[in-house]
Amino acid sequence: MLVVVVIIGLVAAGAILSLGATGRDRQLEQERDRLSALIDYVRDRGAMMTTEYGIRCGEHGYRFVYYDNRTLSWQPETLDDTLRERRLPSGLDLQLVIEGRPVVLDDHALDYNGPGGAPGSQALAAAQSGDTGGASASSDLGAASLDAPAVDDNAPQIMLLSNGDTNSFVLTIERPSAHHSITVKSNADGSISVGDVVQSPL
Repeated sequence: MLVVVVIIGLVAAGAILSLGATGRDRQLEQERDRLSALIDYVRDRGAMMTTEYGIRCGEHGYRFVYYDNRTLSWQPETLDDTLRERRLPSGLDLQLVIEGRPVVLDDHALDYNGPGGAPGSQALAAAQSGDTGGASASSDLGAASLDAPAVDDNAPQIMLLSNGDTNSFVLTIERPSAHHSITVKSNADGSISVGDVVQSPL
């Protein structure tokens, strides 16, 4: 019994430290700011190199991928350590909505099992030329299915195109134990917005 009380006390102390004296969840804000800065960085990099990038999300982390025109497939970014795989601290997780639909996230999405196939290659070429036939960027460019793993092991859910476009997404970092969350989302003009920590209803 004493062990249980001690564990509960340690968890509560950790929550208080992470929230700070003002009630702000500094850890959530830090993860939001890191993600936002990485998105800005990869968009600048993509524009400079004329390379299409994306974010592949799991429940507890994310990684950046790029579209390789030689292999006609999505590949993990391994040359730039800034874009290495990122895992969230314990107690935080991700929720993702693409084009208004929630995505079922799985940490297997963070695994890299070798070269992916080539789904989305023809649509990517069409999107780059401006002819998408009215379909969304997420389906056009071989992005992961909303309800099942993609055929391409590296296909992203979030698209960050070299021309500044992105698909519609809302990525939420949440702390379920405290019912706190914070969002990073795309806007209609292609810009990215970050939110403040909000208290979710119980």
